[in-house]
Amino acid sequence: MLIKPFIDRKAALRALSRGARRRAARARPDAARHAARNFLDAIPLADDSLVALYYPINDELDTEPLAAALVEKGVAIALPATQGKNRPLLFRRYTPGDPLIAGRFGEMVPEENAEAVAPSVVVAPLLAFTGAGGRLGYGGGYYDRTLAALRRSGDVLAVGYAYGAQEVDALPPDPLDEPLDWVVTERAAHRC
Repeated sequence: MLIKPFIDRKAALRALSRGARRRAARARPDAARHAARNFLDAIPLADDSLVALYYPINDELDTEPLAAALVEKGVAIALPATQGKNRPLLFRRYTPGDPLIAGRFGEMVPEENAEAVAPSVVVAPLLAFTGAGGRLGYGGGYYDRTLAALRRSGDVLAVGYAYGAQEVDALPPDPLDEPLDWVVTERAAHRC
C-alpha cells in the first residue's frame, strides 16, 4: 500500500517560491533590463534563431526588454499558447505591437491567425530553479511536454528566465521534468 505524505512537497515549494519571486520583483524593478543583457551576452543565437518568449503574468520576470533587444538584433520571436490540458504549447510568431488576445491563464497570446512556428530557443518562466537545470513550474506540465516534444524533433535550447532569488538547492524529482540548458537572471547567465 502506497502512503502519501501529508504535505505535497512541490505544492509547498510553489507557495514559498511565489513569495520569493514577489519579493524579488519588488526589490529589483530593473531586473528585466539586466537579465536581457545577460541573455544576449551568453546565449548562442544563430542567424536563423527563433526565440520563444512568454508573456509575463503575476510577478514573472518581464520579457519586454528582451523582446525589444532581440527584435533590434533581427532575431524572430514567438509567444506560446495552450492547446488544451495535457498537450504541448503551440508557438506563434510575434512582433511587439502585434495584436494579442487573452489566453487561458491570464497571459496574452498572439491571435489564432498568427503563424505557428517551431522555436530553436525556448525561454521558460518558472517558480524555482536549481543550478543544475531543475525547474519548478506551476504544475500543469506544459513546458515539460513542450520541451520533450521539441527535443524529440530536433535541437532546442531551454532557458529558464527568473530572478536570482528564485534559485533553490534542490527540487523534488519527477521523471517527466525536462531540464533547462541555461538559466538567466538579473545577476548572471549560466549553463546547466
